[in-house]
Amino acid sequence: MSEENIQSLKKAGLKITEPRLTILNLMQKNRDRMQHFTAEDVYRLLIEEGEEIGLATVYRVLNQFDEAHILIRHNFEGNKSVFEINPKEHHDHIICVDCGRVLEFKDELIESRQRQISQEHGITLENHSLYLYGRCSDKEKCQAYSQAHNHNKKK
Repeated sequence: MSEENIQSLKKAGLKITEPRLTILNLMQKNRDRMQHFTAEDVYRLLIEEGEEIGLATVYRVLNQFDEAHILIRHNFEGNKSVFEINPKEHHDHIICVDCGRVLEFKDELIESRQRQISQEHGITLENHSLYLYGRCSDKEKCQAYSQAHNHNKKK
């Protein structure tokens, strides 16, 4: 178990437990292939790894991680919670409404404009999320992504 993860849990005020460490390690280990996780995704990965952690525990741990700012909760897919490990740098998201693919992007012009608009209205911006929804222009890639994504969810 990663010493960094133990320190993250301590810093967040969470007790160091096997399920918390296992879930956090699993999410970090799979971050390159899956940046945004549902509770079901985490549960499926745990089963693949031979871990015996129940779905209710996964939900509870993900909610605790969200409250402790270890994860960020998004509601991309029809109000279904999706989590990502709290990124070091802010980014925004573009979501395909057909295949569910989520792309992350950074744009300083958009960030600057949001701060400017907030200031114009007398608001000091503390946090924000920008989600753009659209459709993939390459329908074959969109369909292939959708099939692969749905196939992974059935495992």
